[in-house]
Amino acid sequence: MTIDMESQRCGVVAIVGAPNAGKSTLVNALVGQKVAITSPKAQTTRTRVMGVAIEGDAQIVLVDTPGIFAPRRRLDRAMVQAAWGGAQGADLIALIVDGKAGLGPKMEPIIEALTHRPERKWLILNKVDIAIKEKLLFHTQKLYERIGFEETFFISAQTGDGLAELKSAFAGAMPQGPWHFPEDQVSDATDRMLAAEITREQLYHQLHAELPYAAAVDTEQYKEREDGSVEIHQQILVARPTQRAIVLGKGGQRLKEIGSRARAELAALLGVKVHLYLHVKVKEDWEDDRFIYRDIGLDWVD
Repeated sequence: MTIDMESQRCGVVAIVGAPNAGKSTLVNALVGQKVAITSPKAQTTRTRVMGVAIEGDAQIVLVDTPGIFAPRRRLDRAMVQAAWGGAQGADLIALIVDGKAGLGPKMEPIIEALTHRPERKWLILNKVDIAIKEKLLFHTQKLYERIGFEETFFISAQTGDGLAELKSAFAGAMPQGPWHFPEDQVSDATDRMLAAEITREQLYHQLHAELPYAAAVDTEQYKEREDGSVEIHQQILVARPTQRAIVLGKGGQRLKEIGSRARAELAALLGVKVHLYLHVKVKEDWEDDRFIYRDIGLDWVD
């Protein structure tokens, strides 16, 4: 595809919302491939993830932010800071709301913060395939009473309903200017970061409620072998020995399954053979380790 430089448009859309609203699923769907991990577990996205979508002559830089919630721990505060940092200076802020769960106390700090922000604001009601229509309209009315939204969209990021219209509207809202990224680049995440996120996603998918939220994956080594394959060494950090036992599983089988599935997905995404080596480490205070924050892409907060 060749786009005339003079007709190019490019801008940043910050996707904000409460945990589990479907932000990462939406970004992946608009980009056309996975750039952010997803799971039913709240607060899966920890850092600001940038996805790049193209629609006609417009390049849409989508910032998938961590879910905004009332922070209690240092890690929580760092995530909320990353969320609002991702919205800073965006051409457009899109508030995505879980149409089924609706409004509630968890939405109040987001609504309050948005009322004072200068950026243009759009409202996206997600999960319309499983939401009650009357409730969707009620939520929309309540939000419009508080925030001056320019546009409203009803979508299902999971099924694709309404996404073509939303993507086209995003493209039309982008300012004129040169593209920020090459045409074939879909994210600003490094392969090293992506590898850690894919393994963390498998932890959530396979262990569900068994594993507490406080687990991290640190890519210790990432190198290309002479045959073109990639060798990755990662440590899974947990806070207690009981959690380590959960991740390992009987005879180490659970860890092998996590590694197997993560390896297969990484090979598909990277397009090369992947050698993935995992080990589990108990580090009680990992949430207070500056180096871990740096490695997972979060700023340290006091």
